[in-house]
Amino acid sequence: MMSSRRRLLLAAPLLLASSAMLAKAPKRRVIRIEARKFRFAPNVIELKAGEEVVLELTAIDFVHGFSLPDFNLRVDLVMGKPVRVTLKPEREGRFGFLCDNFCGSGHEEMAGTIVVKA
Repeated sequence: MMSSRRRLLLAAPLLLASSAMLAKAPKRRVIRIEARKFRFAPNVIELKAGEEVVLELTAIDFVHGFSLPDFNLRVDLVMGKPVRVTLKPEREGRFGFLCDNFCGSGHEEMAGTIVVKA
């Protein structure tokens, strides 16, 4: 039977390699967005071209949708259950997003903009 010390010595290189890989992994900026009748907060998000971010979307009061057509991105937002999506815009510009689940009078105003700069 292998001793505990020997197992630890054999596992040490693997643990060190795993730690090094985790340390080198770039941290992605997480942008939290709340969806509630009839707005997103924030509704303007500024990003840098080539920056990979995580959008964490949470519906507060209703089942909303999040649609970002220019990036072929669409998700359903169930109340109280955060949804995470990764976004890496490569080009500059202004890109609109909107709620695509009808949430009542005022729904057509539920929109925002992602501004991508160099």
